[in-house]
Amino acid sequence: MASGQEDDDSSNHHNSPKKVYKDPDDGRQRFLLELEFIQCLANPTYIHYLAQNRYFEDEAFIGYLKYLQYWQRPEYIKYIMYPHCLYFLELLQNASFRNAMAHPANKELTHRQQFYFWKNYRNNRLKHILPRPLPETTALPPAPPPPTASIAAASSGQVAVPPVLSPMQYGGPPGPPMKSDPRGGIDRRKRK
Repeated sequence: MASGQEDDDSSNHHNSPKKVYKDPDDGRQRFLLELEFIQCLANPTYIHYLAQNRYFEDEAFIGYLKYLQYWQRPEYIKYIMYPHCLYFLELLQNASFRNAMAHPANKELTHRQQFYFWKNYRNNRLKHILPRPLPETTALPPAPPPPTASIAAASSGQVAVPPVLSPMQYGGPPGPPMKSDPRGGIDRRKRK
């Protein structure tokens, strides 16, 4: 009878539902940890640290990086403050990039390229966003005053003064052309 009771217990065990782990905070802590980790991937120095410490040789870690690609979906991407992390997450799917990031020179190159992207991002975006102006026709210089006005001024004893045009109409200040100074644009010529 004891063996029959054991069989009943084992059959009940197989039919009972498995206990599923449920986060006490409904996954909020996990969400925040994964968000923090993925945003750290925007830093080439951190990626270099992971490569130096051989995280990229661990198959479980590579699987975790593949799993994190769900952050590219619109319902999650809105929480990301550093969008370069998604670009680097995509690059980290490639084994050659992971191996290359172990070398300090590649880390510096990546960091420099990221800096240049940030430096020129606004201007590059404005080129594509703003409408291009229509080509303008070249403006004709203003016509000189009629000669009768200068003759009339000379006969009355007044000296005729030619009209002064704005330097903007000529494209630069009057006088000899200035040399451009890469050290701040200050004219460093000797004064007499």
